[in-house]
Amino acid sequence: MTKFKSFLTPLIHAFIKYRKASEHWNEDSYEVNLLLFDRYCSSNYSQETELTQEMVDNWCEKRDTENNNSCRSRIYVVVSFVRYLRERNQTNVVEPQLPKKEQRTYIPHAFSEDELKKFFRECDNLPLHPATYEVLSRRISVPVFFRLLYSTGIRTNEARILKTKDVDLENGILDIRYSKGHNQHYIVLHDSMLILMRQYDAAIKQLCPNRTYFFPAKNNSFHNRSWVQTNFRKIWDSVNSSHATAYQLRHHYALSNINRWIDTGFDFHDKLLYLSKSMGHTTLESTKYYYSIVPSLSQILSEKTAEGFDLIVPGVDDDESE
Repeated sequence: MTKFKSFLTPLIHAFIKYRKASEHWNEDSYEVNLLLFDRYCSSNYSQETELTQEMVDNWCEKRDTENNNSCRSRIYVVVSFVRYLRERNQTNVVEPQLPKKEQRTYIPHAFSEDELKKFFRECDNLPLHPATYEVLSRRISVPVFFRLLYSTGIRTNEARILKTKDVDLENGILDIRYSKGHNQHYIVLHDSMLILMRQYDAAIKQLCPNRTYFFPAKNNSFHNRSWVQTNFRKIWDSVNSSHATAYQLRHHYALSNINRWIDTGFDFHDKLLYLSKSMGHTTLESTKYYYSIVPSLSQILSEKTAEGFDLIVPGVDDDESE
């Protein structure tokens, strides 16, 4: 655990312990932002011994350089920390209100079949030497990790922290315990992906026989966010000239499924619900975001579903993030 310095250190440690025990802790995001808040309190309120409203309000105030979404990401863990203390009667500070989410306007990369073939071919040909743990583990893990993102639409953080106990290799089911909004859900693997996962499991056991995480890092931990970003960027850039990110494989999964509905008879609401559940969305509104980035799809679906479309697909804020 990162070293905290302010008078809040004992309370922060207890908070983190509680969140980890309930499997509601994102080390890459929460710990970093909580550490920044701790440093802020240490530097500006070094003589204080209790948390005050001024500390929290000043820290959580939206900055000129932030939009609503970036401010939410920065202060969310602090708001949760204050809520945790209030529930235990350890502070009278009122938790700040999170800024309203803003709809995203960016359009994710549209992967071509040729780009994906080149990318996965390169994943399958990673170097074998020098035969260190890192090199061998990367060669075994990377091709399976990115194919899992591609074939299931799983979030990158969900794949990183996926535990072996939550992977049913007999029936091909993933139990996603930690997700955005802590929404536990299940994913059924395609038969071809299940075969690959079984082969991977047998191979990685030779390197890490008692691992906790399905894709293990050193010290029986999970890979951090930079591991995903660095590996994807290095492999993608070696074979493709376009810009793409690993998280956009999730977008590709959603769009590929939606596009299959065009020009075919279907029960729209049922298919939308199945897709929403498989992607771990808490509401249909999160899934409907993808309609804004599929050219002409809204018009096509409107024609097919008539008045019901307006009830099912209203305007909606984006609810996607890693």
